[in-house]
Amino acid sequence: MSTPYPFTALVGQDDLRLALLLNAVSPAVGGVLVRGEKGTAKSTAVRGLSAVLPDVAVVAGCRFSCDPGAPDPACPDGPHETGPGASRPARVVELPVGASEDRLVGALDIERALAEGVKAFEPGLLADANRGILYVDEVNLLHDHLIDVLLDAAAMGASYVEREGVSVRHAARFLLVGTMNPEEGELRPQLLDRFGLTVEVTASREPDLRVEVVRRRLAYDDDPAGFAARWADEENELRARIVAARALLPEVRLGDAALRQIAATCAAFEVDGMRADIVMARTATTLAAWAGRTVVLAEDVRQAALLALPHRRRRNPFDAPGLDEEKLDDTLEEFGGGEDDSPDDDPDPDGPGGGQPPQDGSDGPQGPEAPEAPGGSADPADSPERPEEGQGGRPAGGGEQSAVRAAEPFRTKMLSVPGLGEGAAGRRSRARTDHGRTTGARRPRGALTKLHLAATVRAAAPHQRARGRSGRGLVVRRDDLRQATREGREGNLVLFLVDASGSMAARRRMSAVKGAVLSLLLDAYQRRDKVGLITFRGKDATLALPPTSSVDAAAVRLESLPTGGRTPLSAGLLKAHDVLRVERMRDPGRRPLLVVVTDGRATGGADPVALGTRAARLHAAEGTASVVVDCESGPVRLGLAVALAGELGGTAVTLDELRADSIAGLVRDVRGAQGASGGAQRRVA
Repeated sequence: MSTPYPFTALVGQDDLRLALLLNAVSPAVGGVLVRGEKGTAKSTAVRGLSAVLPDVAVVAGCRFSCDPGAPDPACPDGPHETGPGASRPARVVELPVGASEDRLVGALDIERALAEGVKAFEPGLLADANRGILYVDEVNLLHDHLIDVLLDAAAMGASYVEREGVSVRHAARFLLVGTMNPEEGELRPQLLDRFGLTVEVTASREPDLRVEVVRRRLAYDDDPAGFAARWADEENELRARIVAARALLPEVRLGDAALRQIAATCAAFEVDGMRADIVMARTATTLAAWAGRTVVLAEDVRQAALLALPHRRRRNPFDAPGLDEEKLDDTLEEFGGGEDDSPDDDPDPDGPGGGQPPQDGSDGPQGPEAPEAPGGSADPADSPERPEEGQGGRPAGGGEQSAVRAAEPFRTKMLSVPGLGEGAAGRRSRARTDHGRTTGARRPRGALTKLHLAATVRAAAPHQRARGRSGRGLVVRRDDLRQATREGREGNLVLFLVDASGSMAARRRMSAVKGAVLSLLLDAYQRRDKVGLITFRGKDATLALPPTSSVDAAAVRLESLPTGGRTPLSAGLLKAHDVLRVERMRDPGRRPLLVVVTDGRATGGADPVALGTRAARLHAAEGTASVVVDCESGPVRLGLAVALAGELGGTAVTLDELRADSIAGLVRDVRGAQGASGGAQRRVA
C-alpha cells in the first residue's frame, strides 16, 4: 500500500482542511462537498485525512466493522457479543463514477435464494465504508440514482438492500466527501443541500506558495516514506487534537444567543427548509470543540455560515455560489449579544492541520468574487437596434459588434427524441435502462440482478412433473430464471449552430437567440443532457461550447459572444459534423439533435451556397435530426433557410417562433415529425 501524502504537509487550503477536520470530529455535520478546478489537492487532502484519523475498534471477522462496545443487533454477520474486539486504521473507500448500484449497496444472490432457499449477501462499498470515509471523486458525474442512494444511507446511517421480497439491513455510518470540477457540470440543488458543508478551492496566485507546493510534492515523489516520516510529529499532534475535540464535543453548549444568530442568518439568506439551520448548529458546536471551548461564540456561527450556506443559496444553475459577507456580519451583529464567554477564553486557534481560516474573505469557502458579467454593467439591449443587412444599414461583412446580453431564460416544454435509445443516463427520451418500469424479460447475461418473477414462474411451470415436484413449492432451476428488462429515460445531445455574422447582428434578435439557448441549457441541466454551441462568422466556425452540462461555462460564453462579419455557413455545418462525429465515438448511446439558427445566407469563398449544400447533405446522410430557425426578415425573402432545412432533411420555422416557449415546442414538434413514420409517440410535458 502506497504512503499517502501527509495531511499536515498541505500548503494553504485552510478551508478545505478545516471542513474535513470538522467532519472527522463530528460526522453528524453531514459531509463535505469540495468544488474546485483541477490540480488543487482535493483528492490528496481526502486521502491524507485517513492517516490522521484515530484507529477504529471493530468486531473481529465482521464484514461491516461493527463497534465491539455496541455491536449492531441487526448486523448480517451477527449477533455479536460485547468485547474488546480488534483495532485497525480508518478506511478511505473510493466510489468509482462507473459503479453499479449492486457495487455500492451490495448484492443478494437471488439465484441461491430461489433455488436453495439461502439468503446470501455480498456487502458493497457502503459496508466497507462503515465507520470510515466514503470518497466520491467527480461526484457530479455520478448517476443521479446512485447519488440518491448514497445520500439516503449517509442521512439514515444504514443501508437497505431489497430484492424481490428478500431484505438486508446493515449500519452505514461514514464521513462522506465528494469532490467535483464545476467545469464538468453541476449537481442539482436538491443534492447540493444534502451535503453538510461545501468548500471552494482554487490554486494560489502567490509565487512563494506555489513554489512551496512544488518543492514538497517533488520531495514526496522522490521518497514518500521519508517525506511522511518528517511530518510524523505534526500528524500525531493533529490526531491527538481530533481525539480531544471528540471527547469535548458532548460538553459544548449552544446558547440561545447563538441559536438566534443561526436562525436569523438562515432567514436573512432565504435558504430553503430547515436543514441549513441544523447543519449550522452542528458545525458551530464542532468549531467550538475544535477550538477547545465549551461555549459557541459568534465567530463560530460566522464560520459555520461560510461553510454551510453558500451552496444552499444556489437556486438555479446561473446562480454563483457564495455569501455576501457584509450582509452576514450585519445579521450577526443585529442578533448578537448575550455571549456567555468572552473571546479571551478561546485558545490559540492556529493548531496543527487547520484552525480558523482568515476572516478577510481572501480565501473563504465561497472562493473569489465572481467577475462582472461580460459586456460591463450597461445593458446592450438598451441601445437602439442596428439596421440589418440590406435594410439601409451597414453591408454584410461589416466590422464586429459588441456582445449582446441574452434575454431572460424561460421554462421549456419537454423535448424527446423519437424511438428507443440505449440508455445514456438522463431524464428525457425513452430508453432501455437499468432502472424504470419493467417492459419484458430475457435470459440473464451473467449474474441475475433484476428478477422478473412472473416470467421465471412461467418458464419453470411446464417442467414441474418431470422434475418430480411433490409438495407445494416450485422447483426452480437456473435455466428458468429471467432477467427483467426495463425502460426509463435517457439524456440527449442538443447541438446549437448559431449564425453570428453581420446579417444576424440585430441586437434584439441575438438576445432572443441567446435566451432560447440558455433556456434549453437550463432544461438540459435538469434532465442531465449535454448541450453544445457552435458559432460561425467572418472566415470560420468556432466551437464556443464543447458538449457539456456545465451551465456556468455556457452562460459566460454565450454572454460574451460577439457578432459581425461574413457568413461561412459551410464551415459551421462542417464543424458541427466533426463535433457530432467525435461525440458519437465518445458517447455512442447519446442521440443528437442539430438546431441551426440562421437566415440561410452564405457569403465568402467560391460558390458558398454549393459548399453549404454539400455540408448539409453530410448530416442528412447520417440521419441526424435537425431543425433550422429561419431568421430572415424584411419585405423580400429568399427562402434560403427553408432550402437549407430541405438539404438537412429537417424542418424550417420562422424567427417569430423563437419567442418564449416556442423554441422548445419547435424542437419537440420536429423530433415528433421525424419519428412519426416509425410510429413513435411524441411526449409533451
